[in-house]
Amino acid sequence: MPSDLKPRNDTDDGGPLRGRVVAVPESRHLEVLAALLERRGARVVRCPLVAIRDAEDEDAVAAWLARTVDTPPALLVFYTGEGVERLAAFAERAGLEERFSATLAHAAILTRGPKPKRALRALGVPRTIEAPEPTTDGIVRALGPLPLEGKRIGVQLYGDSPPEALAEHFAARRIEPDYVVPYRYANQAEQDEVAKLIAGLAGGEIDAIAFTSTAQVDRLFAVAAERGLEPELDRGLGTVRVAAVGPVVARALEERGVRVDAVPHESFHMKPLVNALVTSFG
Repeated sequence: MPSDLKPRNDTDDGGPLRGRVVAVPESRHLEVLAALLERRGARVVRCPLVAIRDAEDEDAVAAWLARTVDTPPALLVFYTGEGVERLAAFAERAGLEERFSATLAHAAILTRGPKPKRALRALGVPRTIEAPEPTTDGIVRALGPLPLEGKRIGVQLYGDSPPEALAEHFAARRIEPDYVVPYRYANQAEQDEVAKLIAGLAGGEIDAIAFTSTAQVDRLFAVAAERGLEPELDRGLGTVRVAAVGPVVARALEERGVRVDAVPHESFHMKPLVNALVTSFG
């Protein structure tokens, strides 16, 4: 295995993942996920694929916050916990922290899943509507019975443009969406490091890989395409156990023809991800 992709823990501790080498393409909480795996006996290969940065257009985010506190929308929709936390930080820097907190406290709020719900709870917002599943389709289903025709709603996205199904729903009901994108993904790892990860997967040096975001999937396949390593990546992902933190990430992998072996059934965060991976090994 390439030297800079060697597992850091060389112990032979017991645990359900003893002797397994697990690749972790995580950025924001890499060490948290690595520690959970290591405590179960795994040897962890760390390869951070992406990093999260504030939105480049900070003025646009500040303007969205000003609109939101000046004329609160009929509903606020949050896709991610990261988005909630970034908006709170932007509000603090803009001197709108108290007004934004007050707006959240009185607003009707819909979250895509448990992560934004937890982030809002940390800000003192205990009551939210949670989509029946943590996907855009889940958000659309939750929006259906709400009386929003002709009204303005605030929507925190995690990509540059809204998902097509969401935009179509808004157009059909004459809902006026006010979008904000408070953060972006920045490529963090050099291509050489990612190429070494692909070689490790294809060479049988890695037993499993655990994905926690669609950005990781996109980055891995982009590097493979740029380096002409698609056959090696396909072969590697076809032989290792592939784990996804939730259905959104699983779908991104499956759309690329990747078999997903482990997905948590309910709580889509790191500990259930590790437990699902353990179960997949039997």
